[in-house]
Amino acid sequence: MKKQQIYLDYSATTPVDPVVLKAMTPFFSKKFANPASLYKKGLEAREALELSRLTIARAINAEAGEIIFTSSATESNNFALKGVAFAHLPALRFGMASKSRGKHIIISAIEHDCVLASAAWLQKQGFELTIINPEKNGVIDSQKIKNALRPDTILVSVMAVNNELGTIQPISEIGKICRSANVYFHTDAAQAFGKIPLDVRAMNIDLLTLSSHKIYGPKGVGCLFIRKGVKMEPTMHGGGQEFHLRSGTVNVAGIVGFAKAAEIAVATMRDEQQRISGLANKLIAGIKSTISNVELNADVQNKVPNILNLQFSFIEGESLLMLLDLNGIQVSTGSACSSEKLKPSHVLMACGLRPEQAHGSVRFSIGRFTTEQDIDRVLEILPKVVNDLRKISPLK
Repeated sequence: MKKQQIYLDYSATTPVDPVVLKAMTPFFSKKFANPASLYKKGLEAREALELSRLTIARAINAEAGEIIFTSSATESNNFALKGVAFAHLPALRFGMASKSRGKHIIISAIEHDCVLASAAWLQKQGFELTIINPEKNGVIDSQKIKNALRPDTILVSVMAVNNELGTIQPISEIGKICRSANVYFHTDAAQAFGKIPLDVRAMNIDLLTLSSHKIYGPKGVGCLFIRKGVKMEPTMHGGGQEFHLRSGTVNVAGIVGFAKAAEIAVATMRDEQQRISGLANKLIAGIKSTISNVELNADVQNKVPNILNLQFSFIEGESLLMLLDLNGIQVSTGSACSSEKLKPSHVLMACGLRPEQAHGSVRFSIGRFTTEQDIDRVLEILPKVVNDLRKISPLK
């Protein structure tokens, strides 16, 4: 008999919602024209593109012309950091760094790998980098950002919700600090969109990253909000699409799906987060009542409910992941983008965990199609698997 499959890795990626797929389908074969074309079919595709842009803009209180479509959150994050940095490059070359043109970038130590890697690459190009460590609960202290600002700081990048811990960062406070200092503020909101309200005006955000496949849209689509007036150097050149900031024929079908997914995420956010919170509470309570030596790697009062990063003492997370998979339960040991790296999570290490603690941690992420029966099944299987691993563990 085929095992029941329970997917609890929604923070890695989500299935495409059937409503989203239905909205996309005509743009693969019937409305397939290039939106840059001037004939009727092209104009039809163009209209769908711009309506999608407006839908996403409204979801974060932006203007349509401030939304630049990309292929992913990774591309958006790369573009945010490198686009701002390259716009300041002439000043850097000629030693003209000033309050508005400089060479200093600030990021947090718990950013996604693509932000960390982009910042490290910019260091090699002559930019200077400050990395802010989180508190033990996985939250960045906004005062540390303020203290790290310099006259030549050009950009601060701090994610809105951490992808491994689910911790909510004080982006409104950081945005206010950056605006007062005349420094651009970028936030990677891929894990935040649809979970917490986002308002780029109220939060003083200059650049914001979103991802389609984190909100039940298709893979291969993301966007970058760029506040009007922010100086950016394009990193992709060609036909001048996306307001001459990101050349390349746009993925109309994917963008239509992204917009439909965004529309659903915003409309259902409050009820969905309440439902997920109930499932998360049941999962945590069930685990703590049946398994000893388990800790939640985050402050439960300052996180989104859908992400639970749990530390199981005396076992390795990779072994737990594989045995759960054999029982039809899919979870993660951290970011899916880094899952093949057999090294402790940089996020957990930055929070002060020891390597063996980080290796013993597993992320459960609940989503739209998770049911109470799924949680019951996990609570039936998980204690047995943990007990079996601890019996043979050399760490105990």
